[in-house]
Amino acid sequence: MKAALIRQTGSPSVIEFGEVPKPEPRPTEVLVKVGAVSVNPIDTYIRAGAVSMISQFPYIIGSDLAGTVEAIGSEIKRFKVGDRVWGSNQGLFGRRGTFAEYCSVDERWLYPTPAKESDSEAAAGALVGLTAHMGLFLHAGLGPGEVVFVNGGAGGVGSAVVQLAKAAGAFVITTGGSEQSFAICKKMGADLVLDYSNHQLDDQIRAFSLPHGGVHLWFETQREPMLDRTVSLMAPRGRIVLMAGRAARPEFPVGPFYVKDLRIIGFAMFNGAPEEQRAAAEKLNTLYEFDRWKPLIGKTLPLSDAAIAHELQEANTLQKQGTVRGKIVLIPD
Repeated sequence: MKAALIRQTGSPSVIEFGEVPKPEPRPTEVLVKVGAVSVNPIDTYIRAGAVSMISQFPYIIGSDLAGTVEAIGSEIKRFKVGDRVWGSNQGLFGRRGTFAEYCSVDERWLYPTPAKESDSEAAAGALVGLTAHMGLFLHAGLGPGEVVFVNGGAGGVGSAVVQLAKAAGAFVITTGGSEQSFAICKKMGADLVLDYSNHQLDDQIRAFSLPHGGVHLWFETQREPMLDRTVSLMAPRGRIVLMAGRAARPEFPVGPFYVKDLRIIGFAMFNGAPEEQRAAAEKLNTLYEFDRWKPLIGKTLPLSDAAIAHELQEANTLQKQGTVRGKIVLIPD
């Protein structure tokens, strides 16, 4: 089978596309004929060597996938051949990566794909949907009527946070950098969409949120969080979710933080237990079926262009070029 792999860490140029053996499913695994995969920032960090997750080379890259069950292991109970499935959290902790024509996945990390959802949508929404749902509900306990702020509502995680928070009855504030981004955020249901470059941004957030008591849940997607600013905008007993910025070392406003009874939640989706991720996946499937969740696809490429896809992801994550809104999806050639 064809796969995108690396033999050493480095720039996107280390990604090769070539033949590798087709995997055989172990007793608890499902062999998936891959219909689509998507790119995440964590994929680029692993490939670059910034995050040490690779147990051996050659290493097939990728975390997300969607496709059709080709074969099942002897102990599989939840799926049968022909079922459509999606999943994430692969390529981590010794698990196989997904950027291949076939991938063998433990059934704990797979979920049924809704009948009307395409493989491209399912793959695009995998990691970002699980991240947003687990962050908002499992970790931060979002309730109806609360105010949520998330940077970059037209991005991967941002677009998921906007949709899932709105579906839960929250008031959602988000930001964008262009008319196209503003339109996407409004279409997804954001109550207030602001230009992140406006020097009055914080005043605009404050004016909207103060009648509700302030921002109850701040979902931080930026690599360099500014906690002085965030804390000043929070409602008493608000929650700040940190899920980005591995190298960030921001100043911390201890006094303003504790006198508001605030909480900061550190959260990495890939640490979630299989049961926690499955519970979130089932909720995402239901929301999709009721048109409350639609993964945002920014660009589609063939799987053989995996190196180009990683270049695009880094340009938007690290250089903040803003050339892709939503997820980068790849389709096996």
